[in-house]
Amino acid sequence: MKRLAARAKGLWFANNWLRRPPMIYQRARSVFDELLEKGLEERIEWTERRLVQVLDRASGTAYGRKMGSKPLTSWPYLSKETVKTDPGAFVAGSVWLAVPASTGGSSGLPLKLWRSLGSLAVEQAALDRLLVAKGIDPRRARRAVLRGESFKDPSDFSPPFWRFGDRGREMVMSSLHLTPGTAPVYVDQLAAFEPEYLWVYPSSLEALCALVLQQGGRLRVPVVLSSSEVLPQRVRGLASAALGCQVIDYYGQAERVAFAYSFQEREYRFLPGYAHVELLPAGSREDYDLYEVVGTCLWNTAMPLIRYRTGDLVRVSRGLDEKALTEICHGCASFLGVEGREQEYVISPDGARLIGLNHLAWGLDDVIQMQIIQKSRQQLRVLVVAGPRYNADSEAQLMSNLRAYFPASMSTEVDRVERLHRTASGKTPFIIREVD
Repeated sequence: MKRLAARAKGLWFANNWLRRPPMIYQRARSVFDELLEKGLEERIEWTERRLVQVLDRASGTAYGRKMGSKPLTSWPYLSKETVKTDPGAFVAGSVWLAVPASTGGSSGLPLKLWRSLGSLAVEQAALDRLLVAKGIDPRRARRAVLRGESFKDPSDFSPPFWRFGDRGREMVMSSLHLTPGTAPVYVDQLAAFEPEYLWVYPSSLEALCALVLQQGGRLRVPVVLSSSEVLPQRVRGLASAALGCQVIDYYGQAERVAFAYSFQEREYRFLPGYAHVELLPAGSREDYDLYEVVGTCLWNTAMPLIRYRTGDLVRVSRGLDEKALTEICHGCASFLGVEGREQEYVISPDGARLIGLNHLAWGLDDVIQMQIIQKSRQQLRVLVVAGPRYNADSEAQLMSNLRAYFPASMSTEVDRVERLHRTASGKTPFIIREVD
């Protein structure tokens, strides 16, 4: 199924059918649209009815059978480590018609996941409504993509740095090759392509806009769709100055347990009907409080995760009471933004930001955790906490993954360790840069 899904991405009609099957896609769009017109009580009632079905489905998993028939609040919080240890225990029914996925996560902890076909359509419905709100038809719009795709040798700096798909309506650009030297080529190609929107990682957006402004130019891109990393406020300003665009930012995860969006800075809202969201207190700062996002899937029937601790922190106004937090969880009120998950990157010898590196552990079941330490622009050290079956073949596969992402001018050494480096606050960053 994973191979079929990958092939479908290259075929317009197949990808459109997979992502937008009429019945469930339209149902999800209707649910989102209707709930957005409802008040808090109606949103809570709909979510509770949906949770009855979700908990029934989850109770049939190996993990859920230990819980028995319990209300949501009686289920314990679920950690990433627990899912990593035995991902099959969270699968409901057969996975033959589910799409496998995996994620390295911001801490470098790889997870195996399964998504039902219906949940793919729900995800697409959530994304599409953001674009529709800005007057863009997501089925037909010309779009450029500057995210973490890798389709060209990282040592090859001869253009083109892009490829086309969706019958010429999509242009996917390599962020690995965006440097001060190649920036004019990117700018010329984007200007010629004239995308209606640009889908980006925030770190790629920052690099593009900074280079455009440094070289005295400006592009015209009506809308930027940002995701997968924290979008700093300064980057919104850069995008406006360099692209003259409106910025849409959205927050989600591979586990599909929460979805939030923003059309302007310091104003994010969870999408009602997408997931059941809880907020756990996680400390305070001078101007805001921090809460960890805990989510329960409402649509992924293949792997219904219940009360899943994302590890992601959001900023909310100081001193809110329980009712105000409930309003935030159901999208009736906004929060200030996402604190964690600002994408970490490695700086190449040419000055490019190499991103999307959380995927380096894909296919390596015996890598429990990994961490990248950049000693200089030419030298990387990769720390690996290995499982019991990690061997020479595992390390060879890891080195192959590393060579596919990093240019030949960077040397890489892999060290097996018992534990990774932590910050003073106890966090374990995936990338530590010791170079400016």
